[in-house]
Amino acid sequence: MGCCESTFLKGHLSVDTKNRHHHQQNHRNHPTQPSNGTEGSGGLAAGSDGAPAFAEFSLADLRAATNNFSSDFIVSESGEKAPNVVYKGRLQDGNDNRRWIAVKKFTKHAWPDPKQFADEAWGVGKLRHKRLANLIGYCCDGDERLLVAEYMPNDTLAKHLFHWENQTIEWAMRLRVALYIAEALDYCSSEGRPLYHDLNAYRVLFDENGDPRLSCFGLMKNSRDGKSYSTNLAYTPPEYLRNGRVTPESVIFSFGTVLLDLLSGKHIPPSHALDMIRGKNILHLMDSHLEGNFSSEEATVVFDLASRCLQYEPRERPNTKDLVSTLAPLQNRPDVRCLSVLFIYSRLICGSIIFLPFICSLHHL
Repeated sequence: MGCCESTFLKGHLSVDTKNRHHHQQNHRNHPTQPSNGTEGSGGLAAGSDGAPAFAEFSLADLRAATNNFSSDFIVSESGEKAPNVVYKGRLQDGNDNRRWIAVKKFTKHAWPDPKQFADEAWGVGKLRHKRLANLIGYCCDGDERLLVAEYMPNDTLAKHLFHWENQTIEWAMRLRVALYIAEALDYCSSEGRPLYHDLNAYRVLFDENGDPRLSCFGLMKNSRDGKSYSTNLAYTPPEYLRNGRVTPESVIFSFGTVLLDLLSGKHIPPSHALDMIRGKNILHLMDSHLEGNFSSEEATVVFDLASRCLQYEPRERPNTKDLVSTLAPLQNRPDVRCLSVLFIYSRLICGSIIFLPFICSLHHL
């Protein structure tokens, strides 16, 4: 799927009065609302942080927003072949304002118990942070299970690092990505949600301002009893390979692989990278596109942190606060807007539409 296909412009949809009425009836009668949760209205009322309040949506609303889950609206990296497909969509609130959303549609029977799914969704939906692509709602209807999140229009870290080589993300931005994702993980940990499933460069998204954010979808497993890691086994935490469990330390290991991605511009197996680090061949790991445009001292700090994150024994890895305290001092351009240091947008097929909220993106969510 192209980066900015014309079919995407067909997505300027609204939810008609009939659908809104159906949604309101559906929400009032829905059995999956957690008894201890705050009942959502299904609308897009903004919270104090600017993110919409968490709510339950009707299937009719989400069908309308995604043009009946049209393949033209798919933003999953693997397209329709993905086990859980992510769509872009557009919802309209009561004030005739339209907002872009991301809708994750789970496979049939992924979550057979609707109450369990709703409880999990509400647990994630309580989180609100500027470093997250926040979860703003969910839907349970028959066998259908869907999550609704803020839409991030400027693609994934993986796309920028691995697929667009003519221009590269500059060093200051890579350091910022590392810090922002560390801050997101630290926030989630402090709020009692320390587990993040399959953290990788596809989970790092860029918003309309070019700010990196962590996808909230990784805070829930892809199914009640499903696998937490879908990537190649070479990139999974060793303890997950042993017992199939994700722990807070497993998340740190995965963060280490993201650091390697940022440093090398490639998705290389951690074991290979660690061999090079131990052999003092750090410069050989650096992205060649950064030659002459990065600080070797800062790179050494990040490589050392990555090495600690990738330790075989979970107890030897740093925690999220260690990540933040190590990366924060490396931010030497904190007041420069992200769009000024991203250096990626001239590659977009559609030209000068950087600030429009409907640039197509592919998310591996």
